[in-house]
Parts: sequence; C-alpha cells; structure tokens
Amino acid sequence: MSKNPFYNALAAIIYILTIVLAINSISDLETNEYPLSLVTPVLVLSLFTLSAAVMGYLFCFQPLRLYLDGKKEEAVKLFLKTVAIFAIIPLTIFLLYFFKIIP
Repeated sequence: MSKNPFYNALAAIIYILTIVLAINSISDLETNEYPLSLVTPVLVLSLFTLSAAVMGYLFCFQPLRLYLDGKKEEAVKLFLKTVAIFAIIPLTIFLLYFFKIIP
C-alpha cells in the first residue's frame, strides 16, 4: 500500500463497505425456500480468509517492508497510526448512528 496511514485505513474501510454491499445485494436476491447447503460455510470461510489476507496486506505490508529495511521505529509508527486511524473511522460511524445523525 502506501506510507500514508490514512490511505491504508481508508482502503480497509472501502474494502469492508464493498463486502457489505455485495452481501446485502446477494441477500436481497436470496429466498428462504432452499435449505442451507455446504456452499454457505465454504463461502463464509473463503470470505473470512480473503478478508484476513486483504487486511493483512493493507495494514502490514508497508510496515513490514520498512521493518526489514532496518527502519523499525518508522515501521511501528506507521502500523500504529494506520490502526488508530482505522479505529477512528468505525467509531465515528457508530457515534453518528448512535446519535441518529445517520439512519
């Protein structure tokens, strides 16, 4: 990704929103006429694995490169800033929802 923690956190939020929109679109098409099959757990575990890989890349790739280049302090700062900025975004969304500013 980038060395800008804001861009890394923003990319993570965009990925999450994309997944949520896709799941909502699929659930709108789905009916409860069919019983759950083996496909559902496979898809859930696959999505979980893909999400772990994407988030690992977004949060850890650049800090790991910096760390391996000997810039340990800069690597730790970038990782912590990315996590902090990422934490602020869902917290802000939660507070906006809690105070009924967004539906």
